[in-house]
Amino acid sequence: MNTLAKDAEISIITIGPGKQLYDSFGHNAIRVSDPSNGKDLAFNYGTFDFNTPNFYIKFGQGKLPYALSVSTYDGFLRNYIAEKRWIKQQKLDLTYGEKIAIFEFLLNNAQPSNREYQYDFFLDNCATRIRDVLAVNLGSKLSYQDKQYAPFLYSFRELIQQRLHWNSWGSLGIDIALGAVIDRTANPWEHQFLPDYVFESLKSATITRNNKTSALIKKETTINNPGPRARNTAFLLSPFFVFLVIALGIVYRTLRDSKQQKRSRWLDTVLFFVTGIVGVLLLVLWLATDHTATINNYNILWAFPVNLIFCTLLSKKTPKKWLSRYLSFLIILLILLVVHWCTGVQVFAGALLPLLIALSIRYVYVIRYLKK
Repeated sequence: MNTLAKDAEISIITIGPGKQLYDSFGHNAIRVSDPSNGKDLAFNYGTFDFNTPNFYIKFGQGKLPYALSVSTYDGFLRNYIAEKRWIKQQKLDLTYGEKIAIFEFLLNNAQPSNREYQYDFFLDNCATRIRDVLAVNLGSKLSYQDKQYAPFLYSFRELIQQRLHWNSWGSLGIDIALGAVIDRTANPWEHQFLPDYVFESLKSATITRNNKTSALIKKETTINNPGPRARNTAFLLSPFFVFLVIALGIVYRTLRDSKQQKRSRWLDTVLFFVTGIVGVLLLVLWLATDHTATINNYNILWAFPVNLIFCTLLSKKTPKKWLSRYLSFLIILLILLVVHWCTGVQVFAGALLPLLIALSIRYVYVIRYLKK
């Protein structure tokens, strides 16, 4: 198992995006092909076990272990081909000693005591692990041409959203759940948390031996090419349209309340309950999990957790007049959200705009009503 013939080859496999949110960013693996010894293996760092005890709790807490799995290359490809995802192979130009070093490193990583690792979407995933395998085993001989594979630098959020339709529920969920920490600009090395950046970085990478520099990739092959995948989003089911309808309903009810000189208690109760619940969930993701990307999440400026407490007070027929001061505080929070957005501290979901405007209008009306 741990020997390779001289003619063995090591390749990096890159797989295009799939239909589901979790596979929208593609995948990477390492192929070790050794026909002389009857081996053709795929080393896959993107494996997790649904049978893990407390799977969903660990997933929510950011504590679900991922692992390196080893399978036959054909078996590894089968599902991706069935899903009609593009697959490309980059064959590495390595010496026999370098092939042995990488192969033995992978075998050691695949041992039961070593195979699991703490997954982090941005910092430690199936793509960064492969990047690091090459860095560890090739060392200073390996050189990346940053300006070629990353001529423009983006924030982590921009890199994600470039691969999603802005008006999709997946895009909305990511923008709500992930905090300001992902709005910093990633350096070229960090761009390689995405599989296609690993692919692009290797296209221009070089390796230097005995003062002679050559391309790291000696051959690139397209294994499966089903054509471009359309990113269709039905507008009537899209988050922007849904929030637009909700916002128009809130504004309509507010205008009607204004004409009739009354307040729809049920509407205020629902708005405070929903925004409060969302805020509590964001606070849990921020403070009670190991997810590094959910901290410093300023979506709580509109989804304020304390609203959950105040919803019962606003449900009363004659609420306390001092509640107007709390609503004024919520207006200030919404202004702070706009400041955070405009200054680039955190980018918020564009689909939320109708709702945020409607909340502002409703809060202003309730403030005036309570002050009468």
